[in-house]
Amino acid sequence: MKKLKVSIRDEQTLELQEDGKKGDLIDLSSLHDVDIDKSTIKNVVDSIKKDTFNAEIEKVRNTIEHEKELEAKLKEQELQEKIRLLEQEKKAAVELAEASAKNTSQEDIAKKDAEITKLQSKIEAAQTEKKLAVTEALKVVEKERDQLVHKLDKKDSEAKILETSLRKEYENELKTKEEMIEYYKDLKLKLSTKMLGETLEQHCEIEFNRLRATAFKNAHFDKDNDASSGSKGDYIFREVDEQDTEIISVMFEMKNEGDETATKKKNEDFLKELDKDRNEKGCEYAVLVSLLEADNELYNTGIVDVSHKHPKMYVIRPQFFIPMITLLRNAALNSLQYKSELALVKNQNIDITNFEDNINAFKDGFARNYDLASRRFKTAIDEIDKTMKHLQKTKDALLSSENNLRLANNKAEDLTIRRLTRGNPTMQKKFEELSKTGK
Repeated sequence: MKKLKVSIRDEQTLELQEDGKKGDLIDLSSLHDVDIDKSTIKNVVDSIKKDTFNAEIEKVRNTIEHEKELEAKLKEQELQEKIRLLEQEKKAAVELAEASAKNTSQEDIAKKDAEITKLQSKIEAAQTEKKLAVTEALKVVEKERDQLVHKLDKKDSEAKILETSLRKEYENELKTKEEMIEYYKDLKLKLSTKMLGETLEQHCEIEFNRLRATAFKNAHFDKDNDASSGSKGDYIFREVDEQDTEIISVMFEMKNEGDETATKKKNEDFLKELDKDRNEKGCEYAVLVSLLEADNELYNTGIVDVSHKHPKMYVIRPQFFIPMITLLRNAALNSLQYKSELALVKNQNIDITNFEDNINAFKDGFARNYDLASRRFKTAIDEIDKTMKHLQKTKDALLSSENNLRLANNKAEDLTIRRLTRGNPTMQKKFEELSKTGK
């Protein structure tokens, strides 16, 4: 969808100045005062408004009259139908009366006539009521018409005031844009031809140094002289806090091009290289300060965010150099508190982790010592059990020896000469001889 420029051919015709299609808008701001016959347009607009308004009033009036006529006709038809029925009844009654030898009284006939007269009066009253209703409706419509005419005049006045206000606003805006264009052209000319003896880089450095003492006390804005990787940016902005912790870092690249240059460069041609330099120098943000593509409205409107191509990267005109630093710096300062709190939480987590590690180490050492002591205690108990079993065997052996000694003693006590010589005549004879010798 785009805006099409037009011009006025005559009172009834606008002429397109460029090709268009369905859905395009007509840019009335492209009309110049010399092309506009204000009196003709006003007459046409007034004529259209009055004709439309009168047509609407006439349409409403005809509708009301038609509705009233239909209502009156319906009432009249109803009354005519009642009269016809009454007349038929009257005729039937007369015929019946004549057929019954004139037994019907004249009083009934008079009643029928009176009822017919009454219905005719109702018809006349309905017609009168219809005329009064039409008159009242016309009065209401005329009153509404007068009110609408008053409102229309009021709207015309407001439209004129609005038109004047918009015209002044557009003229002021056009003047401002023309002044900005002239400013950009002048700035570009000065920077390109070095009329003041400074480049775009020097311009940005001077602008920064003007505010260094008051706004950027802990900041550094130095040229990038490290080309060990094969390329380098123009300037690096870094700022630290009182604890020497980095708050923000920005890689700046400045690009300028004279009108006489044959091959015109684009801003996008330098974004990839700028991103590479930013990553190699460890900068958080990357900003291209450019005077390229001077007629590109995208870059002329303000700060352009190109983070969709490269993270945390922006393209600006030189007049937005200081505002760009201020915006990024303020955002970094706002997040610095959260970063500090996050670092504190991380340190606390580390302390908790160390505490847990110490507890786990104590648990592991205690468990190992307990396991060693438990195994040795079990070994001692096993040895005691073995010793007890051995002593029990010794006890059992001693008890068994005692029993054998008791049996041997008993056997010894039971041993006699008689028992020894029983069944042994020789020994019995010897012992008898000895016994006799002894006597």
